[in-house]
Amino acid sequence: MTVFKLIQSDYCKYKKYGGHFFAIVFLSQGFWAIFQYRIANGIYRKIRIPIVRHILLLFCLFWQKIVEITTGISIPASVQIGHSFYIGHFGGIILNGNAVIGNNCNISQGVTIGISGIENKRGVPVIGNDVYIGANAVLAGKIRVGNSVLIGACSMVNSSIADNAVVMGVPAVVISNHGSKGYI
Repeated sequence: MTVFKLIQSDYCKYKKYGGHFFAIVFLSQGFWAIFQYRIANGIYRKIRIPIVRHILLLFCLFWQKIVEITTGISIPASVQIGHSFYIGHFGGIILNGNAVIGNNCNISQGVTIGISGIENKRGVPVIGNDVYIGANAVLAGKIRVGNSVLIGACSMVNSSIADNAVVMGVPAVVISNHGSKGYI
């Protein structure tokens, strides 16, 4: 997908949750962060002329820091995020630059997706499609989160999760296999 189609898919996702143009574009901090990320990621992935790429990425880095300070949401240009991404609430969201997030995912406030582990288990999560991550959840380490997974609020996920699981707790454990249907 092109950068503009990705932005349009994100906008449509925000619209699905009852927003209208003015509220989404001017009042939704999550949309500001994802909009900035889409532009920066497009430059990061598509621009190949070194001097132009470095100048544009430097501009995007300053723009990212302004958005980060304003919204409390940190999404580096190198993160891989699929279409229809939704950040539900303001603040405290930190994504590692090597994280991979699938299509049609929702993230609530306070979520951290980061690096953890030692030796060959050190790494960053790979998150599937249609995943809902509840408030203040932490996903860390070289793990895979399957498709249609629901991660409960305040959960610590440090091991892989199969498709359609509902997990919660510290450390997170599977409590059902009903998945994220109805939450996304």
